[in-house]
Amino acid sequence: MNDPTIQVRATGSGRILGVVVVNKRPDMIQVVLGEGAHSVRCDLVPTPNGSAYVGNAMGREIVYERSREDVKADMWRDAGFDEPEQ
Repeated sequence: MNDPTIQVRATGSGRILGVVVVNKRPDMIQVVLGEGAHSVRCDLVPTPNGSAYVGNAMGREIVYERSREDVKADMWRDAGFDEPEQ
């Protein structure tokens, strides 16, 4: 099985992590960090200005540095459509 992944940044360390996307909507992205018994789910929500998605996993902040509009366009492309008209 080939699960969709995204790259997020841990703000404390600056490390880039690959995480598996469980559910992706413009208002929230659910991801899983780690594998197996040690995996952790995290909800990423848009920042107030919509420029990124941020969440908290085990006390650590993680950021997906794509805007809400970028995520909408990604979802359209993944569904096989052209980008929506602005």
